[in-house]
Amino acid sequence: MRIPLLFSFFLWMLSEAEVIQLTDTFGEIRTPNFPDSYPSDSEVTWNITVPEGFRLKLYFMHFDLEPSYLCEYDYAKVETEDQVIASFCGKESTDTEQAPGKQIITSPGNFLSLTFRSDFSNEERFTGFDAHYSAIDIDECTEKNDEDLVCDHHCHNYIGGFYCSCRFGYLLHTDNRTCKVECSDNLFTQRSGLISSPDYPSSYPKSSDCRYRIELEEGFVINLHFDDNFDVEDHPEVTCPYDYLKIKTGKKEIGPLCGEKSPGRIETGSNSVQILFHSDNSGENGGWRFSYSVSGTPCPNLRPPINGKLEPSQAEYTFKDQVVISCNQGYRVLKDNVEMESFQIECRKDGTWSNQIPTCQIVDCKTPKEIENGFITYSTAENRTTFQSSFNYSCREPYYTMVPNITSVYTCDASGEWKNQETGAKFPTCQPVCGLPRFSRSALARISGGKTAKKGISPWIAMFSYSQNNQPFCGGALISNKWIVTAAHCLHHDPGAEDPVLTPIKLFELSSFNVILGKHRTLKKDDTEQTFQPKNLILHPNYKPRTFQFDIALVELSDKAFLNDYVMPICLPEKQVQQDEYVIVSGWGKQFLKRLPESLMEIEIPVVNHALCKTVYQTLELLVTDEMICAGFKEGGKDACSGDSGGPMVTQNHLNNHWYLAGTVSWGVGCGQYDKYGVYSDVYKSLDWIKEKSKVQY
Repeated sequence: MRIPLLFSFFLWMLSEAEVIQLTDTFGEIRTPNFPDSYPSDSEVTWNITVPEGFRLKLYFMHFDLEPSYLCEYDYAKVETEDQVIASFCGKESTDTEQAPGKQIITSPGNFLSLTFRSDFSNEERFTGFDAHYSAIDIDECTEKNDEDLVCDHHCHNYIGGFYCSCRFGYLLHTDNRTCKVECSDNLFTQRSGLISSPDYPSSYPKSSDCRYRIELEEGFVINLHFDDNFDVEDHPEVTCPYDYLKIKTGKKEIGPLCGEKSPGRIETGSNSVQILFHSDNSGENGGWRFSYSVSGTPCPNLRPPINGKLEPSQAEYTFKDQVVISCNQGYRVLKDNVEMESFQIECRKDGTWSNQIPTCQIVDCKTPKEIENGFITYSTAENRTTFQSSFNYSCREPYYTMVPNITSVYTCDASGEWKNQETGAKFPTCQPVCGLPRFSRSALARISGGKTAKKGISPWIAMFSYSQNNQPFCGGALISNKWIVTAAHCLHHDPGAEDPVLTPIKLFELSSFNVILGKHRTLKKDDTEQTFQPKNLILHPNYKPRTFQFDIALVELSDKAFLNDYVMPICLPEKQVQQDEYVIVSGWGKQFLKRLPESLMEIEIPVVNHALCKTVYQTLELLVTDEMICAGFKEGGKDACSGDSGGPMVTQNHLNNHWYLAGTVSWGVGCGQYDKYGVYSDVYKSLDWIKEKSKVQY
């Protein structure tokens, strides 16, 4: 018969409960005497504690306690520090009793208490229970409690705990849970921009204090334009206690601002604005965004100069606006007497322009370059040189021709340069016309025993005469208006018995002789004469005075010759003169009577076979080399003579009627003797050297 409950409770109060502390991460708990019957009037409590970051799992492998209504006799009770999780008794679940079966009990934290109690008697034999427990890791990152924030951005679990991290650009707050941004000093100096809370329109970071500054020059006024989408945490009764926005302009402060109503447009009236934004450690609000623009002090309207334009051209200009003044094509900006492509002015903070509008002046190409021996003819009577004016070059004909042969009209273009449609800004030159004498031959005369030449028939011939007595001693050929080709032996003293290899050639003094052009009569002065002092004497580098090899030289005149009907250059050869080709030789050399002729003489003779000439002179132990030309008749009678040295041997191209310099008189034996040909220096063999030194190309 069971003892009344009140008495049973009294006996239990008298017994002493046993408390066992368990700290291992796993273990087994059994009732006393298990698997034998547990004793009556017994109470044991097992307090299980595992490290922070873990919870406990408890389950029963065997359970056999006295059944009772609401487990009022014997029971097993599972609880935490502040609540009972479950009470078990009996063998199986019924309406009046409860056994754990296969149920697994999990603690919310790292502590769990299991208490076993038996009353003063058992009517049957009950074996008690066999329970097991183990510590299991808590995944704080997936078991987030809304009331206890785990991580603001990223949560990282590890066995026994977790840690938080933040997205790029954020810093972990001192609570190691929330993320804040470093936004304490953002400076904006442009005249327009966009500023927003971090991550807008997503939730702004917690526990952050942001400061934005807009700094512009004096003269600007900053205006803010908030988006309609405005969401800052608010309180229904207190003004902005959590998160807020403040705007400071000098001594004036706007705010705090919060809630869902956009501030709209704010005219700050200042050129310096600070925006302060504060957020606490909670909330998920979308934040704010605004654009800003500036307005400035207006400046007076502008009118473009005549023949000019403004960029940009607008109805109103304000502080810091810049305007570029430029001119229409063919005009240039003129400011303080200085021409320039454009000029820039700026609206200042006091409402005035930094400078006055300059004028546009028409481009002036100035007086074009004069060309020697040429003329300039303007298209207008006023000889205008401004934009789109034009002129054309012409040369002093028929003695000069234009090179290159172009349309000679030049026009003043917008760049301020005279331009030709064919050559651009390159100007032509007037080059001497060569080999086209104004007088033609009616009949040929002779030098040795011949008649005089027609005056002006050889306008290229030059006479060399001694300054002291005006006696002629050599001749030459004009190849430009300042260069003469002659024989090298005409320009130096006789070396005599000295070795020319060891003894340098002694040139004549420049003042010792004159070069006369336009000459016809030998000793009498002609009204067509032009007399020059030589400026430079250049012998061929391969000249040998003993053998007359490369017996050719250049004389540069001190002044340029004036070309006319009686003074005109001979053309340089385009090809070598051929055997049996007739050539003309001119000069003032002595005749058979060993006296000078009264005037210029000339002969026409054929070019002799080079090998034949070489053989003739070999018998006399005289050398005829490859750069020499032989000319004359076997029977003699026509030949150059003493005083003709350096004079021209010329030939005519019958296709274009130009005369060309084939050779210069060099040496010979006697004058017009039988089987004794005249020897001439071949100009074609020295052509490259002549062109290099004289720069003559025609």
